[in-house]
Amino acid sequence: MPIIASSQAQPEYDVAIVGSGAGGGQMAYTLTLAGLKCVMLEAGRAYDPGTESAMFQRPDQIPLMNAPTPGKPYGFADATIDGGWEVPGEPYTQASTKAEEQFWWWRARMLGGRTNHWGRISLRNGPYDFKPRSRDGLGFDWPITYADVEPYYTKVEMLVGVFGSNEGLENTPDSPPGVLLPPPKGRAAELYAQKHAKKIGMPIISIHRAVLTKLLDADTLPAKLHPGNPRAQKIVADSMRARAACFWATDCHRGCNIRANYQSTTVHLPPALATGNLDIIPNAHAREVTLGKNGKATGVLYIDKTTGREARVKAKAVVLAASSAESVRILLNSKSAPHPQGLANSSGLVGKYITDSVGVSVSGHVPALENLPAHNEDGAGGPHFYAPWWLYTEQHASRLDFARGYHTEFNGSRSMPGGRNPLSDDLGRGAYGTKFKEEARRYYGSFVGYTARGEMVPNEFCFADLDPAVKDKWGIPVLRWHWKWTDQELNLAAHAIKSYTALIEAMGGKVRGTPKSPRDAIAAPGKVIHEVGGALMGADAKKSVCNGWNQTWDVKNLFLCDAAPFASNSDKNPTLTIMALAWRAGDFIVEQARKGNL
Repeated sequence: MPIIASSQAQPEYDVAIVGSGAGGGQMAYTLTLAGLKCVMLEAGRAYDPGTESAMFQRPDQIPLMNAPTPGKPYGFADATIDGGWEVPGEPYTQASTKAEEQFWWWRARMLGGRTNHWGRISLRNGPYDFKPRSRDGLGFDWPITYADVEPYYTKVEMLVGVFGSNEGLENTPDSPPGVLLPPPKGRAAELYAQKHAKKIGMPIISIHRAVLTKLLDADTLPAKLHPGNPRAQKIVADSMRARAACFWATDCHRGCNIRANYQSTTVHLPPALATGNLDIIPNAHAREVTLGKNGKATGVLYIDKTTGREARVKAKAVVLAASSAESVRILLNSKSAPHPQGLANSSGLVGKYITDSVGVSVSGHVPALENLPAHNEDGAGGPHFYAPWWLYTEQHASRLDFARGYHTEFNGSRSMPGGRNPLSDDLGRGAYGTKFKEEARRYYGSFVGYTARGEMVPNEFCFADLDPAVKDKWGIPVLRWHWKWTDQELNLAAHAIKSYTALIEAMGGKVRGTPKSPRDAIAAPGKVIHEVGGALMGADAKKSVCNGWNQTWDVKNLFLCDAAPFASNSDKNPTLTIMALAWRAGDFIVEQARKGNL
């Protein structure tokens, strides 16, 4: 594996890629298989899920029974080996002292970035999601359409492997026949919710997740992905054959050493490295993009964390894919006489209009799910079913008091017990010995939870800039966060609470705990880890940072290929769209390279 030290870098590359997650991994894959020489800068250490993931340990075999700690907020076995809400020596600050206006910024400092940890929910944006302002007059339209991105959604799904079903629902795009892998059967709580949700008009269908439910067809898919490129076809076929189908071992958040789920480290980087066209420099903390006298990017200046010294790589083009906010930080720190506000910031919009998913959860107890026979419902490490947003007609007719929708993720099953108390204190009160065991068996699996992932409308109060005083341990100015929820998000949260209460009651259950007010119930800013925006994609250079090819207006050989260019944050999880746009931008870069325009 060509993971190299700073001193081993080549004199110049075709493309320098900052970040190794969904966008950076996809970009490395696309460019190297097309023959371009690339260097990848990763701010964290190298990581190999094949040897480092705690995939087969039971909770009782894991320190603290995998309970969350400040240093490992998702448990000891979580795949984020370095990083989290706080990174030593790399602070960020808040513009407000109010808790509801403070942003929680999750950073994964490791090869593969957040793709090692994410939930693998892979939903396509629909046609409405690319033109939201045209529907409701709020926020921004993308300069591209669903039709522009659809072929790349299909390519990504074929490459990474996504299970799910086609249901023909409004603004919930189907995939072409034969692209999706078979979905796993619903769990008991999911099937029961599906049955009773009809009473309230909520559709519940198989979710789309990047987990292999069967082996990929390595004999036919590579030719579809890379027509006319036999070398790329062979490399991709070999990589596909090295992946195994999921056998429902443990939580996908731990990483997967059989490569059944999608991680950049197991899907994108192996074939990119196999081309011989990719060098990876870990512990390379990007500081700024460097420019030449002609105004083009010439490479990246970074801190070598192993020595604490500055280093740089030279390249004909630069791709920032460090995660949306980290890319914003790099742009704002890339100041020069021609770019006093930061690079690619002639519009003044770098850092502006950041959004996150609106998160709201309601849980309950359903007596019909008590005393079920003991059975294994571990499944694919996440929800098998979900509810897409279904009230587009009512919303478009202004019959709701919020403009955008939410999808619903499910929790509730008889998965392997985590070793902690299976009973809430109120249900187990007074029960000891045999009686306690009977009550545990009775109630285990009868609790359900529903979580909204809603669309936030961009507003002028949500942005990040550079703190004027605080710097990280290497002397680089850090981000300062500004945040305010609006009535759009609070009204969406209120609707979700009512919907989930109605669903639980339709199942014959009861909500546990009185739902809080929307302001109290909504997840803290950043806690959903879906922040996007900060480098708006648009059709006008005066009103956006980059064009429809993820290419910055101000620097033609600088591309932003994480979620920073997102013009909106639909209710669909952003990772699949990040990859689709990165593949599309990668094809554009390859074509520009062939024309000699880099």
